[in-house]
Amino acid sequence: MTRPMPRLGVNIDHVATLRNARGGTHPDPLAAAQSALAAGADGITLHLREDRRHIRDDDLARIRAAIAAPINLEMAATAEMVEIACRTAPHACCIVPERRTEITTEGGLDAAAQFDTLRPIVRRLTDAGIRVSLFIDPVATQLRAAAELAAPVVELHTGAYAQGRPGDLQRLSHAAELTETLGLECHAGHGLTYANVQAVAALPQVRELNIGHFLIGEAILHGLPHAIRHMRELIAAA
Repeated sequence: MTRPMPRLGVNIDHVATLRNARGGTHPDPLAAAQSALAAGADGITLHLREDRRHIRDDDLARIRAAIAAPINLEMAATAEMVEIACRTAPHACCIVPERRTEITTEGGLDAAAQFDTLRPIVRRLTDAGIRVSLFIDPVATQLRAAAELAAPVVELHTGAYAQGRPGDLQRLSHAAELTETLGLECHAGHGLTYANVQAVAALPQVRELNIGHFLIGEAILHGLPHAIRHMRELIAAA
């Protein structure tokens, strides 16, 4: 039986980054979300950071009210973010590590070391009807911790693979196989481009890819609908 093509979640954070660089309301992340969905994206990802450097609270509220497609809220494991998530009720929340000095998320969440902190957060979000995922490195101890935390989804950090580190595609493949053994749904993302997406999309266990910065960069040059359609073509071909 042919497996379903992995879903494509489009991260629109850097539309907000461009807006925030000058202030005002343009370009509008909501308009970008609507354009992405019209071009074939399956869902919208956004990261509400503690310092609001990209997406703002109002962006989340407007996007949540205006679109019916799944919204994946990336968030730090903090009380403030849990309250916002429970209030806005996105389809999913992906818990990520966050440091205020980083430009982008630099690595996976240490779910094993933060087990006691994460357990009540995962439980509360789940009880609120939100699908929880953990953004983790492709490491067995982290996958097992995610399963013990009862997070139904893991998103494998593909940053090392995207940087061309030797052996990392094999590590991703082994980790994806373990997700299936543990009963977890496997997503993947970070640093994916036209040039490297197909090897990840071809992993049989991967059900969703979340891509942002590259697509927004391509959108500046060629338009967002073109960038998303081409990315979907590459994923389908894989």
